[in-house]
Amino acid sequence: MSDFARLVELAGRLEATRGRLDKLALLAEYLRGLPPDAVGDAVTFLSGRALPVSDPRTLGVRGLPAAEGGGAGPPLTLADVAAAFAEAADARGGGARRAREERLRALAARATPREREILARIVTGELRTGAAEGLVLEAIALMAGAPLAIARRAFLLLGDLAAVAVLAARGGTAALEATTARVGVPLLPMLAELATDFDEALAAHGGSTALEYKYDGARIQLHKDGDRVAVWSRRLSDVTRSLPDVVEVARRELPAGPLILDGEVVALDAAGRPLPFQELMRRFRRVHEVEAAARELPLAIHFFDCLMADGRPLIDRPYAERWAALAAATGGRRLAVRALVTSAAAAREFFARALAAGHEGVMAKDPASAYEPGGRGKRWFKVKVAETLDCVILAADRGSGRRRGWLSNYHLGVRDGGAFADVGKTFKGLTDTQFAAMTARLSALAVADDGYTVSVRPEVVVEVAYNEIQKSPTYPSGLALRFARVTRIRDDKAPGQATTLAELRRLYERQFATKGGGPPGGRSA
Repeated sequence: MSDFARLVELAGRLEATRGRLDKLALLAEYLRGLPPDAVGDAVTFLSGRALPVSDPRTLGVRGLPAAEGGGAGPPLTLADVAAAFAEAADARGGGARRAREERLRALAARATPREREILARIVTGELRTGAAEGLVLEAIALMAGAPLAIARRAFLLLGDLAAVAVLAARGGTAALEATTARVGVPLLPMLAELATDFDEALAAHGGSTALEYKYDGARIQLHKDGDRVAVWSRRLSDVTRSLPDVVEVARRELPAGPLILDGEVVALDAAGRPLPFQELMRRFRRVHEVEAAARELPLAIHFFDCLMADGRPLIDRPYAERWAALAAATGGRRLAVRALVTSAAAAREFFARALAAGHEGVMAKDPASAYEPGGRGKRWFKVKVAETLDCVILAADRGSGRRRGWLSNYHLGVRDGGAFADVGKTFKGLTDTQFAAMTARLSALAVADDGYTVSVRPEVVVEVAYNEIQKSPTYPSGLALRFARVTRIRDDKAPGQATTLAELRRLYERQFATKGGGPPGGRSA
């Protein structure tokens, strides 16, 4: 039986297995039976992806094309499937779509009916085996006989389960333990927790915190090694080609490296004033005429962290040391506005200056904190004027009246473990143009349609403002957002970076603490 046929068999066994530990044992057993060169492809497919996370290409198709016959020719291998997906993703030019479909149709023609079913699921990103990312990571650790903590750290540094699997298969615990930040391999960004006041940040940070302006821009991670410069987005998409002005600044102003900087870019109007976030996203999506776009929509860069300087990884060093390295690397140019404070009064003064300058709030960072790729906790806080959440669209209702023909009432969810919990609906916040674009986007992600509500794959993240969090008997989460409205579409964020249900519960409890008294028992949405 080929290695791909065994993956198909494994998918069926995982679907039929309910126990988490039983699923884990099945995954680890399968991975142990593969040669190291095949492990990466297997983990990519088991994660419900046609291409590795680190691969910026896409298949550019909605599903696996229909094909006649089945199972003709030699048995499919993992390498065969990976090669077909890569060739489809490489198709360019006027006939690209047809070329992609023909390559995938040829792949489907070689597959058995059951293999074809699994291929179709991989293409659409819906493998549905119950093997979530965390479980696959555990299986990799078990396969290699490595402590889970070491495998998890390697994953946070590499951001790609397939890469971790290959390392583990080839070098075991030692290879995973030796993993560190590397130029050319983007790190998952460290994230911030929501805070409602500065007393909380000061208490969590031992009485002293570093405040930075929170810019209404897009996160970037810049890598430089000699003349080679690469830029990644928050979601680890390679945006180097779209940001030639950022690349030019790096070549002109930064040392040769190896160097890794974390920062934010903001779009500016002709007068140098910040433009709305959606304008900025136009730059990130451009792949043609990027030089003209850079002239029309210039960017301001604000660096705020240094993850590597002169080839020396700094993620385990304290924030204060990393800031000193950042200042040295940049010569003090293009840094986030920053201040160290030891009192809530001083923090509020800095906050007021940030708002007066047109920014959305401040970050509060523990001077002693290490950089935790992908981590979110009390080491970093964000404090904004109007509280917002990052929610994932789980479904949408068909509109009526002037919104007829659009999917316009969005079902909003927050992260709850490996799934999402409904916390409300909204049709407010988007323009007609955005409604039309979102309708097309969600239609392409549809997984079910009862004629009124269209359920979609949870891939679109939106920033949502609200007036209050209420108890709700309607939603299993027990909470609902009152007067929710979309403030922007967060194409720079992945669903895994959405607000968590635990955070929402904490905000629910805290909103009443600031008002006095406890959560009301009778109010609900």
